[in-house]
Amino acid sequence: MLSAMPLKDKSTRVDKAYARLKADILAGRLPPGFQAPEPDIADRLGMSRTPVREALIRLEAERLVDLIPRRGAKVLAISQQDIREVFEILAALEAIAAGEVAKGERSDRALGIIEEAVIAAENALAGGDMENWAVLDDRFHRLIVRSGGNVRLDEMISSLLNQVFRADIVLLRLNKGPAANSDDHRELYEAIRAGNQDKAAAIAREHRLAGLATMQHVLETCGLTHV
Repeated sequence: MLSAMPLKDKSTRVDKAYARLKADILAGRLPPGFQAPEPDIADRLGMSRTPVREALIRLEAERLVDLIPRRGAKVLAISQQDIREVFEILAALEAIAAGEVAKGERSDRALGIIEEAVIAAENALAGGDMENWAVLDDRFHRLIVRSGGNVRLDEMISSLLNQVFRADIVLLRLNKGPAANSDDHRELYEAIRAGNQDKAAAIAREHRLAGLATMQHVLETCGLTHV
């Protein structure tokens, strides 16, 4: 009689499957429209079907894949409407997050980590390493919300940032540069360090809306309705 998989071991396998699939989707290695049966996906990862199935359920909840009965999983595309909705929601939520960080108690360590992310992104941009810049840009935005300590806000923003990252990778390949002014990160950091809640919120909001305007222009110019 086969014994059940220990809960901790199962959780670790699910986490690994989830992390690998998510990384492949966000980086475009599994592009929008990619579809495969669950056994094929499990074989691709060298894992059993159970943890892969649970990982796919998590990815479906994040709107990265669609699970189709008897046909496996399909990587979802992001439409222009999706992008507009995501960026507009982030403009509001990230403004709240930035304001919370600015008005709260900011340790030197937390500020140092945020500044390191700003510097690393600036260096990547100066060196023309656009894909590394996208990773660092994503890290910066996640650090801001996590520094505020609002767990629910962190969860909402993190889910939306997954879709932004995919769109950013496509934009960088088409536009050869960031969607919004990269100097905004430095200005946002300075506003947070100074404890200027209103300024931090305004910078975060306008940064995201400027990114949306650029994103829409590039996609329309290239005739793309989805990414």
